[in-house]
Amino acid sequence: MALTHKAKRKWAALILLVGLPIYIILATVLATTVVGWFGRPVFLLQLAIYVGLGVLWILPFKKVFLGVGQADPEAENSDQDRP
Repeated sequence: MALTHKAKRKWAALILLVGLPIYIILATVLATTVVGWFGRPVFLLQLAIYVGLGVLWILPFKKVFLGVGQADPEAENSDQDRP
C-alpha cells in the first residue's frame, strides 16, 4: 500500500517532531551506557558510533521521506485537467 503525498508529509512531520527527539534520547542513553560498561573508547571508534547512530534512524523511514519536499504530483495532474 503506497502512501499518498499528503500522508507522507504528515508521517514525515510526526517522525521528525516526535520520533527523532525520542531516538536522540535513546541513542545518547545507549552510548553513555556503553561508555559506562567498557570505558571511554578511542576517539575514532566513538565518532563511528555516533555517526552510525545518526544515520541508522533514517533507514526504516527512507520511503516516507522520498519526495516529501517536492510539489504534490497528484495536485499537478488535477490542475492540468481543469480548463
